[in-house]
This record gives sequence, structure tokens and C-alpha cells, in this order.
Amino acid sequence: MPSDTIPEKLDKLARRWLMSVQEYSLFCWQAVTNLFHAPHYWPDILTQADLIGVGSVPIVVLTGFFTGGVLALQSAASLAQFGAQAYTGRFVSLSMIRELAPVLTGLMVSGRNASGMASEIGSMVVTEQIDAMRALGTDPMKKLVTPRMISTIVMLFLLTVVSDTVGTAGGAFVSVFISRQNAAQYFSSAYQALVFADILQGLTKPLVFGFIIATIGCFQGMKTTGGTQGVGRSTTQAVVISSVLIIFSDFMLSRVMLWLFPPL
Repeated sequence: MPSDTIPEKLDKLARRWLMSVQEYSLFCWQAVTNLFHAPHYWPDILTQADLIGVGSVPIVVLTGFFTGGVLALQSAASLAQFGAQAYTGRFVSLSMIRELAPVLTGLMVSGRNASGMASEIGSMVVTEQIDAMRALGTDPMKKLVTPRMISTIVMLFLLTVVSDTVGTAGGAFVSVFISRQNAAQYFSSAYQALVFADILQGLTKPLVFGFIIATIGCFQGMKTTGGTQGVGRSTTQAVVISSVLIIFSDFMLSRVMLWLFPPL
């Protein structure tokens, strides 16, 4: 039989993507509506919060500290050409709080936890544990997906605050001990540069990123087929798709925030 032509292949690809988007949208809707219906599995929520939040603290602290240090190092070298090294703290705080802390924290948590959710739930699917839960009258969406979604959103918000703080401290360390700047001047510049719109933008993004990480990880896990190879594919797809969506949503949120709060 003749193989499909290129237009037919593109048509099948577009249909498959469209179906995936539809399934994901319905999946997210069900996960959100479960918040308003009992039962609520609070022990599972706390367990996931510990795994996602506390377990991610070391990598978030290291990433935030060295990112702030690199920002201070590079900006001090560039600003020195114009005699404006006093603005190093302003540059570091704005960059970390607006963009780098939410995005980098989201990507770190995505690589660590979206893959874990996909592999854990995917393994339960291929070993028919999900079917057993349904047979016993337990809704897998309420038991597995919604607790992970709540925990990821809350803990990513807190982790972003940690990254903001550690990143600013990393910039201060480099500025004071390497660039030989005045510590009081650095922190004064970093504090005075921030306005409500900057903080709102930096703390809104992790809420969206956390939702993306949890729903994509669980969605890929629930759609796993093909045994252990399928678990591997789901894990890879969860990390790739969630990372791409984080970058895309970061752009969209930044655009909306700049429209709502235009710079003076």
C-alpha cells in the first residue's frame, strides 16, 4: 500500500496534537474541580509537599546563590565602564525577582519532580494499580493528581521566595568580597529598586509554573502505555513539555504584567 503523503502526515500530526490539548484541558479541569469536592487527602498533600518542597531546597539554594553571584559579577564589570557600579544591587534584585528566580526554580523543580510524578504514576498505570484503585472505589485523580497539584503550587511559591533571598545574598557576597563594593549601598540599591509590580510579577509566575509542572507530570504519567519503555517516554516528555511551557508562559505573563503595570 502507498505510504501517506506529507499533507496527510501533517494532518494526522495536527489531529494528534489537538486531541492531546483537549485531553490535557479536560484533565486540568477535573483536577481543579476536585478541590471543591470531598474527600481531601491531606496526608498525601503533606507528603508530597515534603518531597517536592523540602527535597528541592538544596538545588534551589545552590542555583539561586550562584545565579545571583554571576549576575553581580557580570553587571559590575559592565557597569564599571560607565562608573555606575552602585547600581549592581538594583540590577541583581530586579533580574532575580522578576525573571530568573521564578524561571530557574521552575525549571529545577520540573526536572526533579515532573519526571518523578510521570514515572511514579506511569509505573502504577502499567502495573494496573490505577485500575485496582478504581475497582476499590477510589478516584485516582483525587488521590494522586490533586494532592500533587496543590503541593507543587504552594511549595514552588515558597521555593521562589527562597531563591529570591539567596540570589540577592549571592549577589551581595560577590559585590562585597570580590568587587569590593559597599554592602549598605548594595542592599539600599537592591531594596529601593523594587516596586509592587516587580514583586507581584515575581510571585505570580511560580503559581502558574507549579500548576504546569504538576499537571503535565501527572498527565503524562496517567497516559503511559507500553510497559517500562512507555514509563521512560512519559518521563522524558513530562520534563520537556513542562520546561517548554514554563518558558512560554513566562513570556506571556511578562507581557501581561508589563501591560498592566507599564514602567514609569
